[in-house]
Amino acid sequence: MTIAFHADSRALVDKEVLTWETFGTACRELAQLVADSSFRPEVLVAVARGGLLPGGGLSYALGIKLTDAINVEFYTDVDETLPDPVLLAPHLDTDSLKGRHILVVDDVADSGRTLALVLDLLQQHGAEARSAVLYAKPRSEVTPDYVWRQTDKWIVFPWSAEPPVLAPLPDEEGGVST
Repeated sequence: MTIAFHADSRALVDKEVLTWETFGTACRELAQLVADSSFRPEVLVAVARGGLLPGGGLSYALGIKLTDAINVEFYTDVDETLPDPVLLAPHLDTDSLKGRHILVVDDVADSGRTLALVLDLLQQHGAEARSAVLYAKPRSEVTPDYVWRQTDKWIVFPWSAEPPVLAPLPDEEGGVST
């Protein structure tokens, strides 16, 4: 089984690197862009998994207590995607969002297809949805409403820069293999 993560920390040449220190600043500056607009989100929906941490940062920075997440799978590894983004269970309770002002948060609008799927879903269910991302790429088919930075480089996020920490698997004798 291949475990996807966004970067080999030894190969950071020609990549955009977001550190934990800069992440806090990015969330505050992105929140300011939202606050300076006329849009007043009532609910924040983070696109899992990449949007979970930016979503948390923005929910605190904007004082939004009503939060949720929508699970979408598209990237399977560095520069590898499924043919189309796929909604995964558990599913968002879209009926409860009808008529609400929703801020959809993701880490990056790369192709824009994940963001397009989520925004379309929410708008079809009667929500007014706008989007906020840390990064947008020029090739994105969606232009997010709020963007912290533009880049055409691969982005190394602090939460996905290293492979997952996995528990050792038991060996055939019941011990732990190392």
